[in-house]
Amino acid sequence: MARRAAPHAAHGDGRRDRTRGDGRRDGAHGAPGGSRPLAELVQDCVHCGFCLPSCPTYVLTGEEADSPRGRIHLVGQVLAGAPIAGAPQLHLDRCLSCMACVTACPSGVRYDEIVELARGRVAADGVRGRAERLRRWAIFALFPHPRRLRVARVALVAADRSGLRQMLRRPGVARRLPDLVRTLDALAPALTAVEDVPTFLPGAEPSRGRVGLLTGCVQSVLFSEVNAATARVLAAEGFDVVVPAGQGCCGALSSHAGREREAAEMARRTVDCFAAAGVDTVVVNAAGCGSAMKEYARLLRDDPRYAQPAAELAARTRDFSELLAAAGTRAPRGRLDVAVAYHDACHLAHAQGIRDAPRALLEEIPGLELREIAEPDLCCGSAGVYNLLEIDTARELGARKAAGVAATGADVLVAANPGCLMQIRAAADPGSAPMTYSHVAEVLDASLRAAGHGRSA
Repeated sequence: MARRAAPHAAHGDGRRDRTRGDGRRDGAHGAPGGSRPLAELVQDCVHCGFCLPSCPTYVLTGEEADSPRGRIHLVGQVLAGAPIAGAPQLHLDRCLSCMACVTACPSGVRYDEIVELARGRVAADGVRGRAERLRRWAIFALFPHPRRLRVARVALVAADRSGLRQMLRRPGVARRLPDLVRTLDALAPALTAVEDVPTFLPGAEPSRGRVGLLTGCVQSVLFSEVNAATARVLAAEGFDVVVPAGQGCCGALSSHAGREREAAEMARRTVDCFAAAGVDTVVVNAAGCGSAMKEYARLLRDDPRYAQPAAELAARTRDFSELLAAAGTRAPRGRLDVAVAYHDACHLAHAQGIRDAPRALLEEIPGLELREIAEPDLCCGSAGVYNLLEIDTARELGARKAAGVAATGADVLVAANPGCLMQIRAAADPGSAPMTYSHVAEVLDASLRAAGHGRSA
């Protein structure tokens, strides 16, 4: 595949970012829960080309069909009667759904909806080969299910302790393994003891409200320490934190892949879970999950029982940094003498329009130096399970992002999405300077502990 470097716009370059103060896009769907047929959405595109330099796959290949404009054209051909197998399916699969093009578009084209609906057609038409269907089945049979992930985690720990993982990494063995297995091994984080989060953590007085914390699927099993840090920071800032039992996947992974029926079922369960919790706000610390939950009104718009509760939950959902920045912080910060590179997760910056909040929270920490990464709007290649489906493209994007991170000379990479942290860590050049990979909540928690807040959760 031919590769080329295309110009890429950094944030703050004057492009229009039509977002409201609550982090959701302005006028994205009209009335809550509203949406339009695929044919109408496609007609919104005027083929101006503003989306081209914002698209990661177009940046890499320079191919029109790998741009949002090109994919919309292909979807239009399918609507006119062309088969979806072949070029439409290929280039739809290559899309990361990063939504950078939605931020860049001057015409308000809902490209994210177009891709999800078109991917739903690909899944329904059964045009994928048997091996690809099996791979997708295996991925979605594991990652959105916390109980199954816990079993996989036990197996991964056993493989670490027995030396099996090291043996599988030997060149002679590794080259015989499927690419998916090698990718999973590279992405898997170092596993420490699971840090449990209590079902209720009282906030410091005076109280500032009662919030529910989404623990997530991958986050709860592989990044439990992020949830624990999130709860501690919220409690220190005066919020009573409720962690409802029985949580599962919010549906983000399935929704982004066009598996709408599966995503809707997970959304219904999440709506029920937090409706019973009696909380003012639902706090999410994974960018992809927050983006999906803020779209529940659209996802469940045709469900007579859930349409209204879904819209209400979407309106009460806030990213962790979004909530804290809007409320204002009051717990004293301790000094952290560290240089931090902040990575904009696509589904926080583009889907939710949240860029300044995490930076503002980090800059409140005494001693912390915040450094910006080149090409901040370019996706790292994680994109839900994209790095397990489009492995070569994801690796190239990950390497490009990791090089940009290393160039900052920072001690710590900070992001608001676990997938991004795994992807960039896995892509880092082994010869580059050692770096720590942390969530925003973990850095804030470390600062609070430095100020004497302790670690009790």
